[in-house]
Amino acid sequence: MGLAIGRSGMIAPTTATPPVGACYVSRSYMIESAALNLCQLAFVLGVSPLLAGILQKSKELVQSKRGPGILQPYRDLRKLFAKDEAVSEQSSWILVVTPYVIFVVPLIVTLLIPVLTDFPLFFAFVGDMLAVGFILAMSGFFFSLAAIDAGNPYGPMGASRTRMVGFLVEPVIIIVLFTVSFVADSTIPYIVQQHWLRPPANFFSASHILLIIAFFMVILAETGRIPVDNSSGHFELAMIDESKALEFSGSSLALVKWGGYMKFTVLAIVLVNVLTTPWGLASLGTIPSMLLASALVFAKLLTVLVLIVIVESSFSKLRLFRITDFVGAAFIVSVTAMVTELLGQ
Repeated sequence: MGLAIGRSGMIAPTTATPPVGACYVSRSYMIESAALNLCQLAFVLGVSPLLAGILQKSKELVQSKRGPGILQPYRDLRKLFAKDEAVSEQSSWILVVTPYVIFVVPLIVTLLIPVLTDFPLFFAFVGDMLAVGFILAMSGFFFSLAAIDAGNPYGPMGASRTRMVGFLVEPVIIIVLFTVSFVADSTIPYIVQQHWLRPPANFFSASHILLIIAFFMVILAETGRIPVDNSSGHFELAMIDESKALEFSGSSLALVKWGGYMKFTVLAIVLVNVLTTPWGLASLGTIPSMLLASALVFAKLLTVLVLIVIVESSFSKLRLFRITDFVGAAFIVSVTAMVTELLGQ
């Protein structure tokens, strides 16, 4: 009798006879898990530009402007993929490799988090939420190197500002992860998401609500949203995140933009599916269950967009040295969540 990894992620006995001392993984489980992983990758790839279009259109409507359609990001990507690239002769291999790193990193994170299913898939236990943070930080590291490598004076300026925001946000992320580990006794996304349901009182606990607020503020800072940065601004001296992409063109710029869309989508999925609630995810790997989960997760992501539109329509962009106030408030909220959880035990 051998061992097989079931859908719940637990190792269960099977009638197969593997080699002595080996752990047997059924072929059917691997095929099903790979197919479901591909569905999650396709969801993130396809939906992320649409979310960017809906967010931009919603902001324009709130400001009484007409604005582009919600499908404009798809048109922009198609246009950029059809254009030629212009690469500086003074740049190195970093400028060439960076767009692919930015594009692939969110897809790797997608394999580690619950996007459409509430049961763990094949790569679910390869990395925890801390690994998700490190993997996403790798794309930011290469993006900053590429901005400096190009020789554009605005690139290093944006890279240094982005690193400053990153240094301020990292303590908040660490405190959030510490609090999650205290609450759920784990940092594996598939285990954390189930904690908020059993017992139901966990969902309404003060530490849980504060965690959601702190991570939402992290998303605003990490993705360059108001009040930290204005992604729709075009003044080079005021840019933070957008100035790093000035040296990219053609398909490289398309990969950078698409990777940015997916990074926002992945962080929003972590917020709604891991830190908030797994409600709406598929419990079975059937086609109807996956389609229903796709619709429900998309609806949950729309609520995040509504909150961002409210924030960006209610506040103005902060001055560079006032960003510390915003991130400091997020840090205080995260520490309060941790203290509340420790005192409540």
